[in-house]
Amino acid sequence: MSDVWVFGYGSLIWRPDFPFEEARVATVAGWGRRFWQGSTDHRGVPGAPGRVVTLIKDPQSVCWGKAYLISAESREEVIDHLDYREKGGYSLHQTEMTFLGGPQECADGLIYIATPGNPNWLGDAPMPEIAAQVRASEGPSGLNTEYVTELARALSEMGADDPHVFDLARHVARAGRDDQA
Repeated sequence: MSDVWVFGYGSLIWRPDFPFEEARVATVAGWGRRFWQGSTDHRGVPGAPGRVVTLIKDPQSVCWGKAYLISAESREEVIDHLDYREKGGYSLHQTEMTFLGGPQECADGLIYIATPGNPNWLGDAPMPEIAAQVRASEGPSGLNTEYVTELARALSEMGADDPHVFDLARHVARAGRDDQA
């Protein structure tokens, strides 16, 4: 086995919980990040799923995230760990990523994507409905609002432009202010 890159675009950006040799800001072209996947094992529970991100094909989009270099020695252990972490409807795919912050280089790697038809797929909804579901959801990994705000914070720190994530973060924050009024 050889070293492998794993591309994270959700909680893996701000909460990697596995050993890695290197982390780099990277993008994947042709994919847009959306809060269309249900989470019944991390940010929600069965019967009351939270919402987490997946990718949808969109030729006009570029998804920012973090690429982690996994050593050959820990590859099997890390992939087994990520298979379990991403078990709620995600499957492993190959992707080409472009590294940022230095010479633009490309590399092949692995990515977890939840596709329509998986048991936790929620799909599109109006942003106020997505925000209401996020505000009402909590699971073993914590509040769903934390997932949204931490992802928006991490993307902002990278200089990423992600209108869907930032719009949802604004809706979630606005709902919080409205609740306190």
